[in-house]
Amino acid sequence: MGRAIGVILAGGTGSRVGGEVPKQLLNLAGRPLMEHSVAAFQQADGIDEIIVVMQPDHLAQAWAIASRYPKATRVLPGGANRSASTVVALKHLSKAAPLDAKVLIHDAARPLVTPEWIDEVLVALDSFDAVSLAIPSADTVFEVTDEGRVVGTPPRSRLRRVQTPQGFRLGTISGAYGRALADIDYDAATDDCSVVFRYLPDVPVAAVLGADDNIKVTSASDLGLAEYLLGARLAA
Repeated sequence: MGRAIGVILAGGTGSRVGGEVPKQLLNLAGRPLMEHSVAAFQQADGIDEIIVVMQPDHLAQAWAIASRYPKATRVLPGGANRSASTVVALKHLSKAAPLDAKVLIHDAARPLVTPEWIDEVLVALDSFDAVSLAIPSADTVFEVTDEGRVVGTPPRSRLRRVQTPQGFRLGTISGAYGRALADIDYDAATDDCSVVFRYLPDVPVAAVLGADDNIKVTSASDLGLAEYLLGARLAA
């Protein structure tokens, strides 16, 4: 089996959540929010190594958290946006891992990720070079113009809401970002599979069923919901 590396992106400021520290350091059920993701990757059987990409002003705090887990090897300073933080991790891995290594990229803002979902993405990488957790859309989705005029209603049965982790062969995601960064029209992506889809169109991207409770914490109310969901898991 090849090497499998988890990359946890924790570089955002979390301004919508509020508070004086980045949201990934806020308390969630007695632990910093980012620690929940690190713990899940530590528990995932298929993961060999964990790298955290953190907001540059809080590297020491992030390492104090990550270093409690044996698979965590380093904390890297994040970039100006999510794509830039991914590139930081890929540049490091290009010197430290083979091109066929499995790389799972996960947003620390999704603290309810489980070891089982992580391992499911790893298994899917045996058949595909790019994989994302995703869930069916419960809502009809409009496609609109900048002015707000509806121009399309894609079939809901074919729509999926993207989650993380997303998994890749290192050579695939590095190649996609290499092309993206050479494109003067490239606009920073909000997820990594979309970069593969756009810049390596011949590479199939697979969707693996995620779960409704794999929520992303973007506001103070999301933090409360995450606390409730964690409590419900423990009580089940």
